[in-house]
Amino acid sequence: MAEAGRTFSEVKDVILSAHKESTVEDKIGFYNNWAENYEQDVAILDYRAPSLAAECLSAAFQADRGKALVLDVACGTGLVSTLLQKKGFQNFAGVDGSEKMLQLAKSKGLFQDLKQCILGSAPLPVPAESYDAVVIVGALGVGLVPLSVIKELWEAAKPGGYVCMTTRGNTSNKEFKAQLECLLKEMEREGLWVCVSVTEVEDWERAVSADETGYIPGAVYLYRKSTQ
Repeated sequence: MAEAGRTFSEVKDVILSAHKESTVEDKIGFYNNWAENYEQDVAILDYRAPSLAAECLSAAFQADRGKALVLDVACGTGLVSTLLQKKGFQNFAGVDGSEKMLQLAKSKGLFQDLKQCILGSAPLPVPAESYDAVVIVGALGVGLVPLSVIKELWEAAKPGGYVCMTTRGNTSNKEFKAQLECLLKEMEREGLWVCVSVTEVEDWERAVSADETGYIPGAVYLYRKSTQ
């Protein structure tokens, strides 16, 4: 059961504790422990990435949403897919490293397929060129999912399919963000995909670190896989 009436200060302490977890096992343990409170906590953080990503993909997607296959990578409890369902998408597969998060995602009855995988440590356990849209929201960042996963997202998308990604733009993640953008552009130069949109947002979520106040920035990247 989620803890009722948590304050922003309490949620901030939870988030900061995650930064102390150094090993992959420790981070998975953190997310397993956080699962029950996750959705109420990110609401307290005014975490806008899921809604921004869903809106970005929805605005660009012109095909039949009822038939489209969506892969939600690092799906957590299913926040992004829940929002996409409200926009007409119906077919979802999810991948996450946390067993407890996956249990909550399954309980929503939204996903046709859910798999557990520690991204970056094991290959993405999905068939290549199978999804009309691939989304990864909140997981690309320093100390989280590595950049090596980007090529796997591209591989999972059908030719002509979309890949939607997000990352934070605050001080501690600036280097990762720059490296991510370098990789995305490099893949575009190689003809693997084309950039549909990049949306920079100032009010991404409430700041939690001691050297930041107000809101931190973030970005949504939408790419479309080349058909050749």
